[in-house]
Amino acid sequence: MARYTGPVCRLCRRERTKLFLKGERCYSLKCPVSEAVTDRHSRAYPPGEHGRDRMRQGSEYLTQLREKQKARRIYGLLEKQFRNLYEEANRESGITGESLLRMLEMRLDNVVFRAGWGASRRQARQFVRHGHVHVNGRRVDIPSYRVRKGDVVNLKEASRQMFAVRRNMDTLDRQRPPWLEAGDAGFAVEVLNPPLREHIDEPVQEQLIVELYSK
Repeated sequence: MARYTGPVCRLCRRERTKLFLKGERCYSLKCPVSEAVTDRHSRAYPPGEHGRDRMRQGSEYLTQLREKQKARRIYGLLEKQFRNLYEEANRESGITGESLLRMLEMRLDNVVFRAGWGASRRQARQFVRHGHVHVNGRRVDIPSYRVRKGDVVNLKEASRQMFAVRRNMDTLDRQRPPWLEAGDAGFAVEVLNPPLREHIDEPVQEQLIVELYSK
């Protein structure tokens, strides 16, 4: 399966904002776009030879494109996957941008991340692929699997003792969204309802994405 295998900090630098792709590093001073890094070693500018030149204000199209790239990279999707998801959201009734974000949030890898078992969505996606996650008592190893209202997502018994999982649950200071209800000592979550827009805290302006794809 095709996926991005390059340095993820480079993606944050390209979007000039924290995308939280690398777990604890994103909360430390090692993050190249950390606001606390103000010395000459700071790299809070786009990567590449002409990275600093890219910091000037761009066109309306560029603003829309960067917003789409930011959303795609936050959730770890390739371009074709993201476009297909947008087209599905566009066919639904309601606000297209909010439907798109709702579909992204209800991916299984994102639910594992929101539950606090994975330090990043990349790590959560790995947990799913390796078969550590069950949905309604059945193993599901497809990260793009979309959960529904009433589904119960849990870690299998043997996986609950994994060092990475225990460490993440003990150290991560991440608030669980209100559309998920924890159970079984935190090793299971139930999907109460599809998330509302105010429950999605990612810094994404979905209307710009809709405008881009509507051209």
